[in-house]
Amino acid sequence: MSKPVELLQGTLDMLILKAVSLGPLHGYGILLRIQQISKEVLQIQQGSLYPALYRLEHQGWIASEWGESENNRKAKFYRLTAAGRKQLLLERDQWSRLSSAVTGVLNAIPEEL
Repeated sequence: MSKPVELLQGTLDMLILKAVSLGPLHGYGILLRIQQISKEVLQIQQGSLYPALYRLEHQGWIASEWGESENNRKAKFYRLTAAGRKQLLLERDQWSRLSSAVTGVLNAIPEEL
């Protein structure tokens, strides 16, 4: 199994928005979904997740409501809002442009002297 990689600054919000776009989740479920989808390469720390969830909810990109988790505990479940869906599309497009540009630079062939 590969070693987990560090997230680039600014990507956590995009990953959270994507995770909750697949269906409502509680905080720990978001961590697990990102970890599962990334095949264990991305592992989000709870100390980073909860401030991000607060920030995203404050911006109106996600909404929350209390519910019951799989183990019958009270948990806050997060879902994507319409504004969050727009933000996710914007961030996904920006990420695609950035990753294409970086790939282009890394694949550049040195000039012959």
